[in-house]
Amino acid sequence: MERPIMRNVMFLKQKSKPATAEDKSVGRDLLDTLSANRERCVGMAANMIGVKKNIIVVNIGFMNIVMYNPVIVHKDKEYETEEGCLSLEGKRKCKRFEEIEVEYQDSEFNSKKQKFSGWTAQIIQHECDHLQGIII
Repeated sequence: MERPIMRNVMFLKQKSKPATAEDKSVGRDLLDTLSANRERCVGMAANMIGVKKNIIVVNIGFMNIVMYNPVIVHKDKEYETEEGCLSLEGKRKCKRFEEIEVEYQDSEFNSKKQKFSGWTAQIIQHECDHLQGIII
């Protein structure tokens, strides 16, 4: 189900809590909400739809994937960039890494460890910041 986008900065600055299998519906809602906003958004975190859980969805080019409890375990090749956010107005400067490695649980809560680079890595970093209450 598509959900409205959270714009309350005080809410967005709060850290999220670990996701459990009971939160699968939040992952589905995030996927639906991302799809509904695909022309202006490439990733979302659960707090962007008002849920403080460690869940993100990311467009990886040919499809959207959901990650439960993602943790970036390795970062390499730092650079500066500018990003926008569906929950905020305008763009802001930030630091990102060209290459990352992420541990997460997939839609069936199977543990995964995967490397990402470039644009996809940037999106994941942005959404993982959301889970920590960090907004650009």
